[in-house]
Amino acid sequence: MQLTTKRLILRPWQESDAEDLYNYAKDPDIGPIAGWPPHKSVEESRSIIRGVFSGKECYAVCLKENGKAIGSIALKLNGETDMTEQDDECELGYWLGKEFWGQGLILEAARELLRHGFEDLEMRTIWCGYYDGNAKSKRVQEKLGFAYHHTCNEVEVPLMGEIRIGHTNVMTRERWFSLDGNCPCKKRSCERHGKCDECRAHHEKSKRPRPCER
Repeated sequence: MQLTTKRLILRPWQESDAEDLYNYAKDPDIGPIAGWPPHKSVEESRSIIRGVFSGKECYAVCLKENGKAIGSIALKLNGETDMTEQDDECELGYWLGKEFWGQGLILEAARELLRHGFEDLEMRTIWCGYYDGNAKSKRVQEKLGFAYHHTCNEVEVPLMGEIRIGHTNVMTRERWFSLDGNCPCKKRSCERHGKCDECRAHHEKSKRPRPCER
């Protein structure tokens, strides 16, 4: 599976990406704030690609202009995340190399992955979280339209050997399709009023009863 945006290609990670991954993941400003330590070698990065980044919906964030991996984004499915036990729910996770911050790139990638999650995978709910103090991640989630759900004051961060405060946000299918620009037909009038068959079908799917409520 490969997804594209105006400036990016989202594709599965390859072992040949190990040097690019290490180049950004070794930065102490990248991993620790997200809950993982900086990479110590290219070989460690290659091992991460073989393991952690081998998930079905895990993608390298690549620049269209040169195909180089500059970050990672994923929908962590049931069994890969502790945020849900439902097959129609998942968790959004992401990070981007420091030199590319402030350009709206991870926002662009995340919007495409949310679209993929709700339209292609027919997810009901997508969760996303950040640790206290990670203002950049908080801002990305706000711009995407996530709604605040809860805060946990004692979250174990095993890779860092720490206990942190964790904030959890949520995006429902119905909320996603109600936001400007997200309805399948791309018509603003339909986003608000559901006047076309395609929009109406998506909105009806959003209203199906869930097997349980969180």
